[in-house]
Amino acid sequence: MGKRAVLCGYYGQGNGGDEALLATLLQMLPSTVNPLVLSGDPPATQAAYGVEAVDRKSGLALLQALKSADAFIFGGGSLMQDSTSSASLLYYGGLMGLAQQLNLQTIAWAQGIGPLGRSWNRWITRRVFRQCHGVSVRDGGSAQLLSQWQVPYVEAPDPVWALEAEPMPGLANLPAPRIAVNLRPHPSLTPQRLECLVQACVDLQRATGACFLLLPFQPHADRGPLSALAERLPGQFHWLETTNPRQLKGIFQGVDMTIAMRLHGLIMAAAEGCRCVALSYDPKVSRLREELGLPGYELADLPASSTTISRLWLEVYANGEALSGDRRHSLRDRALMHQDVLKILT
Repeated sequence: MGKRAVLCGYYGQGNGGDEALLATLLQMLPSTVNPLVLSGDPPATQAAYGVEAVDRKSGLALLQALKSADAFIFGGGSLMQDSTSSASLLYYGGLMGLAQQLNLQTIAWAQGIGPLGRSWNRWITRRVFRQCHGVSVRDGGSAQLLSQWQVPYVEAPDPVWALEAEPMPGLANLPAPRIAVNLRPHPSLTPQRLECLVQACVDLQRATGACFLLLPFQPHADRGPLSALAERLPGQFHWLETTNPRQLKGIFQGVDMTIAMRLHGLIMAAAEGCRCVALSYDPKVSRLREELGLPGYELADLPASSTTISRLWLEVYANGEALSGDRRHSLRDRALMHQDVLKILT
């Protein structure tokens, strides 16, 4: 009989990036491991992945899950950070600490650590990572922190590079060429900057005649800024939403260019051979933009002229290049290194 592992992340919250991380973790788990997912929507998680799930906010359910398990896995993403508040860090750190107190095998998988602005949060994070049986991280900044803390780790690209994509039903019937846009609310996306981006998209559509695909990765949040764009586009556009992360990644197989804020929007698009433009609101997006050499802007430094922005986008559309096949295959193969830390569960 296989081991029972509790999978902990920002799951069941309607966020396409985090669902993609869960799908990839389930893809990489040894076949002998029986997963139990902590979810914000257990019925939806059970239906989507065919796994057992419990309410991540129920103290009793959490305790029963941990007591019934052999292992506990931090399932990818920036779980240990305090850029907005300490609440999520204390939640995740508390669960990992409790799992370690219960002598479960603990794994921090595909983590992006930080920002950690408060010394107490830094202490908590260092403590739980030092006691893990296996750790993998997805960026050099996190690796540097673990080196300072003398924590052994595997460093590899974000695991979503290795997520197996599926075709999006109906996509082939939409007009071509196609440009995908993903925006999300954030303090750095001020009304003035949003207006500038909307006008740049209007100019880009007039110049290219492309059909715009509006892709909310977290619909209840992302629909806001994308609706502002939909109201102004002069040509054809379509909303595309799916709760299937493999289909979400598959969308980019049929897209000519992607303009995205969200990290996993850029990763999925680049992985499927799509030209990308990054709008960076967070250090993790800035790191990816630098590593891949993506054109784009830091939102804090966005030009005031929509014409300047649309000219860059039009240049990428007309003459830009996607990542080479060799580069994409290399990133996918290296992303599979996150599977190595899961081997202790066999």
